Amino acid sequence: MARTTRICRIARAKLNLALHVRGKRGDGYHELDSVFVHCVDGDELWVEPADAITLTITGPFAEGLSAGEDNLVMRAARAVHHAYRRDEPKQHNVFTFDIPPSDEPARAPSVSDHVVMQPHYGASRGAAITLVKNLPLASGIGGGSADAAATIDLLVALWDLPDDLDVMTGIAASLGADVAPCLYAWPKHVLGRGEDFEALHDQAYRDWPVLLVNPGIAVPTGAVFAGWDGVDRGALPTAPQFAQVIAEGRNDLEPTARSLAPVIGECVDLLAAQPGAFGARMSGSGATCFALFGCAQERDAAAQAIRTARPDWWTWASRLS
Repeated sequence: MARTTRICRIARAKLNLALHVRGKRGDGYHELDSVFVHCVDGDELWVEPADAITLTITGPFAEGLSAGEDNLVMRAARAVHHAYRRDEPKQHNVFTFDIPPSDEPARAPSVSDHVVMQPHYGASRGAAITLVKNLPLASGIGGGSADAAATIDLLVALWDLPDDLDVMTGIAASLGADVAPCLYAWPKHVLGRGEDFEALHDQAYRDWPVLLVNPGIAVPTGAVFAGWDGVDRGALPTAPQFAQVIAEGRNDLEPTARSLAPVIGECVDLLAAQPGAFGARMSGSGATCFALFGCAQERDAAAQAIRTARPDWWTWASRLS
């Protein structure tokens, strides 16, 4: 089979259609009950074979983003390399066969004094990774987590590694609570820190036109969680249906985010006021907000209206995957 020398994945933006905070855990994290959906668009990850693992960052939100070992993409690449033991050679004994003269009895094969060292899973090679950063940083739509997840998927393909979902999910979980759910683009019900999730099979979650808007501010995740009032307002239903989530779901972090950055409230309210919009909320811990629409024409008209009203805000028209 011919080998592709350069391959790409879209690190799909993640949205919390609902984010219920149930309590604070003993490990300092919060117990969450959430519905994740993903857009068809996001950051782009490209990889091609190279002698070493390197990262180049381009795109509208590349400025100020480190391409060093602390970047989550680099951490994901190192984790894949380590988990599949690509830096450890395999040892194979070499058997020698002495063919005696025809007048002598046959002798059994013997193990030689030397071994052949063969790298695990093919040639030991690196990867030149390019991240096209299209999504705002620290914006509540899983940009970094989705980038790491896409990196895992890409390097498994580039390096011809076994696509063992348990191994890949374990690598993702070691990098952060949201990374494992971002490996899979289907709608999902997410519990705990984010490590427990299962697919939602209600087809009503898919294909809705969606408009993402970020007012150009960053709200610290720690401060948003710290400001949660500690009230458990109830869980989502088991296997929540789309209509239930839209009608009864909420983001328990939104009130705190609004108090820290009132422009978030302005953003949600402006989205909700657009013709055809429904389900307008903040995603994650902010500051990106979103609304769903019944058709692409309504979404695009809303995008133009918001760009005209607030040209300093980031707007992104997409649809759910």
